Amino acid sequence: MRQLISVAGAFLILIPFAASQLGRLPTTSWSYQVLNFVGASALTGVAILEGQYGFILLEGVWAVMSLVGMRRVWRRRYLAQTG
Repeated sequence: MRQLISVAGAFLILIPFAASQLGRLPTTSWSYQVLNFVGASALTGVAILEGQYGFILLEGVWAVMSLVGMRRVWRRRYLAQTG
């Protein structure tokens, strides 16, 4: 089950990355940030269960930075709506 979660988490990070590199998904989009957050969170959870400290650090920071990106996207949309 952990392997399935790991592979799914990796795909959730790699798909938006590839789409971004191909010019199909901007890194400033909500979709890009959410997919990165969910994927990194899944990989962080698996790394915690397996005691993989390097991956806990890597994926944990990736998830936190995705939250920062999500906040930035939300704030940009909020400010655009309120004028």
